[in-house]
Amino acid sequence: MKIATFNINGVKARFETLITWLREDAPDVAILQEIKSVDEAFPRDEIEALGYQLETHGQKSFNGVALLSKLPLEDITRGLPGDEGDEQARYIEATVMGKTALRICGLYLPNGNPAPGPKYDYKLAWMERLHSRAEELLALEEPFLMAGDYNVIPQDEDAAKPESWHEDALALPQSRAAFRRLLALGLTEAFRTQTHGGGHYSFWDYQAGAWQRNNGIRIDHFLLSPECADLMLKCEIQAEMRGREKPSDHVPVWLTLDL
Repeated sequence: MKIATFNINGVKARFETLITWLREDAPDVAILQEIKSVDEAFPRDEIEALGYQLETHGQKSFNGVALLSKLPLEDITRGLPGDEGDEQARYIEATVMGKTALRICGLYLPNGNPAPGPKYDYKLAWMERLHSRAEELLALEEPFLMAGDYNVIPQDEDAAKPESWHEDALALPQSRAAFRRLLALGLTEAFRTQTHGGGHYSFWDYQAGAWQRNNGIRIDHFLLSPECADLMLKCEIQAEMRGREKPSDHVPVWLTLDL
């Protein structure tokens, strides 16, 4: 099973980019972030015509997440538990019914800037809620993964110019500590189990020739439960997507499971 996480940065603005990618690269499951569309306005017909079941959790002009699957999706839930007053569309869960059932948690973690401030407080509180949800799922001892745009640069090697990010919410010590707390639960950060060192990025800003200069950061991650990690074959970043026509500022990250 091939699963990809992709911050599309606006499904309407980059619909042809998305459709071409789905046709050519054909993930079994795609986890999308920043769809920037309400559910009823999401352009679903062409996606469903490609054989995907589509589930969205949208929001007008901002945020929004979606799951696309060529296999049946069951038990779909929208929104991260722990704050009934949270109106931001950043989280969706479903079980993919393959030969082994796999729980997929798609997330778009808050950016948190400017920090300090209320946006950063929201980011840290959101990460605490994610930690609680991971604990609940781990207790079931079933395969699951949490994937998406974490808006966290885990270590300095995950940025081309780490010194530029030390005061940013994506790399502040509290953000990195919250990310490490997820790993300490027993989750596996898929990409780093197979690929080490710097130079591996999933985001390049549109400004100042960041792509051309390879001035990127790695903020899109797969975290796997022990039962899911046992099934992992490979995890890789599809960096060449950033050089295509009308790209997102993110590129897909791919996980291949023995499923």
